Amino acid sequence: MKRVLVTGASGFFGRHCLNELLHRGYEVHACARHVLDQPGAKWHVVDLIQPGAGAELVRRIRPTHLLHLAWDVSSGFWSAPDNISWVAATLSLMRAFHLSGGERFVAAGTCAEYDWTNLPDYVGEDARREPATFYGTAKENARRLIEGYSRETGFSFAWGVLFLSFGSHERAERLVPSIIRNLLAGRVAETTAGTQLRDFLDSREVAAAFSALVDCSVNGSVNIASGEARALRDVIQLLGRLMGRSDMLRLGALKGRPNEPQRLVADITRLRQEVGFVPRISLDQGLQDAISWWRRQQEA
Repeated sequence: MKRVLVTGASGFFGRHCLNELLHRGYEVHACARHVLDQPGAKWHVVDLIQPGAGAELVRRIRPTHLLHLAWDVSSGFWSAPDNISWVAATLSLMRAFHLSGGERFVAAGTCAEYDWTNLPDYVGEDARREPATFYGTAKENARRLIEGYSRETGFSFAWGVLFLSFGSHERAERLVPSIIRNLLAGRVAETTAGTQLRDFLDSREVAAAFSALVDCSVNGSVNIASGEARALRDVIQLLGRLMGRSDMLRLGALKGRPNEPQRLVADITRLRQEVGFVPRISLDQGLQDAISWWRRQQEA
């Protein structure tokens, strides 16, 4: 029986991974600080940042596969000192998993690992890595250490490099939910000019892609993205049209963030050809579903 442990299982896309993995025939163990009312998975309330907590958990469960999504991405995470603690927790968890007989370790990386000052039009996994943030540096160093360990031991390991995602349960201050919530409340939604090009993927697709990555033998970095370039202003205007409130948008009212790339779009050749995953939810459908979810939260 394939047995998978999912950390960060109550998170933004972690929660969607549980059913994906159940449908793939896994016995699913979910690790989080808070339990969700989601049938099928066996829940374990564990704070992985506590020394030894992750190691004790894998020794007790003895999973064959591990999907590590847990990392603190609350407000201020780009420069948070706790990123160091998450590197340590990740390495400890991986090592204990391997020593307990674990077969395949998959973890979530970030497009912030790449060098944002010198990006190709479509960023491949072999692109230069020179993180501009402490968070990106922490993720990149965790990846390098685990990848080196994998090379030396033959341990099966994949690193899903996540680009931009959106969907239900997203943090309220992020771009898509902030616009939706303002328009639902009848408030003006102020944004930047939105000239930047980005790569958006629905959180349910992110979960499906990570689950496919767990269930294959592809090693190393794999971009998790749509592979499609979208101008932020187009996404913002699409939200306005879908909600019938285009008149409440104020493009250009805010200044853009310094040091952000003008274009950040993934090459998803490995995801499509080697993992065999192709995104199916359109941007329009994903945004419409996100609007419906936030409307239900407001009505509740």
